[in-house]
Amino acid sequence: MADFDLNLARVFVLLYETGSVTVTAETLHVTQPTVSYSLGKLRRHFGDELFRRTGRGLAPTSVAQRIYEPLHRAVAEIDGALRQSEEFDPTIDAARFTLALSDLGEVTLLPRLVAAARARAPRVSFTVAALDVDDAERQLGRGEIDAFVATPVLTSHRTVRIPLFRERYVGMVAADHPRIHGDAVGFDELAAEHHATVFGPSGHIGPRTSLATHGLLDRVALEVTRFSLLPYLLEATDLVAIVPEYVGETFTSSHAVRLLRLPFEIEPIEVAAYARHETSRSPAQRWLVSFLAEVLGEQVSAAQLPPLER
Repeated sequence: MADFDLNLARVFVLLYETGSVTVTAETLHVTQPTVSYSLGKLRRHFGDELFRRTGRGLAPTSVAQRIYEPLHRAVAEIDGALRQSEEFDPTIDAARFTLALSDLGEVTLLPRLVAAARARAPRVSFTVAALDVDDAERQLGRGEIDAFVATPVLTSHRTVRIPLFRERYVGMVAADHPRIHGDAVGFDELAAEHHATVFGPSGHIGPRTSLATHGLLDRVALEVTRFSLLPYLLEATDLVAIVPEYVGETFTSSHAVRLLRLPFEIEPIEVAAYARHETSRSPAQRWLVSFLAEVLGEQVSAAQLPPLER
C-alpha cells in the first residue's frame, strides 16, 4: 500500500457506483482526463481491467466487484470523519433538486413534499422529471436526477433503495355506477364489466397481471399510460379500474368516483426512493434522501375501505 494513493479509492468507488467517467469527474470537481489517468493507475495496481465499456456505461469486472466493498467502507469511514464540516443546513442553504416521479407521485406525494420543504427548507427548490423506470437508474448515475420514487424493485450496484411505505390495490368506479353498488365487488360482477388499465413507464404491473391471472384481459376496453386520466374516464363511463388505494383516495376527493374492495388480493406495492450511494452524494443530496424518507415514509392511505381479510 506504500505506493497506493488513497484518492484512487474514491475514484474507484465513484466509477463503480456511477458507471461514468463524466459523472465521477463532475463529482470530484476534476477533469475527465484526470479520472481516466487515475483509472489507469488503478488497473496497473490491481492487474485487472476493472471496468469494461458497455452501452449502459462502465460495467465492473469480477475483480472490481470483489474489491468494491472494502474500498467503499474505507471511503465511507473517511467521509464520516470529515462530514461535520460539510453538512447541508436546509434552513439557510440553497439547493435545487431534480426528482423523477410518476404521475401518481406528482398527484399524491409531491404536494406533501413541497409543503414540508416550504416549511423546513425555504431555499430548496425542485424540478420534477417524468419517471421512466427503464432509464431512471442511468439518469441517476449520470447525475441527471438526484433521486426517483418508484414501485418496481430495482437492483443495481449503482443505486440504493430506501423503502417508504406499502399500499394495497382497490377497485375504482363512477360514484353512480349503474350496476356495481356498495363498497365491494364480487368476482362475477367484476368479470361482467369492462376495464380500463394502465401500462407504460410508471412500473405498475400488478393490476394488469392480476386481470391476466384471472382470465379477465379480454374485458379490457381501454389502456392508457397515466393513472391521472382514470378518474376523468371513470366518472363519465361504466368502466372499472384497479388503482393503489392512496391514489384512489386522492381521486375520490376531487372526482365523482368511489373505491371498492376487490374479490381477490393483489400483492401490495412497496413505494421506495432510489438514490446514489451515500459516498457518491453531495451534502445536499444526503439531506434530500433523509428528507424523502421522513416526509414520504408515512402510511399515506386513510383506509377508507374495511381491511382485507387475511
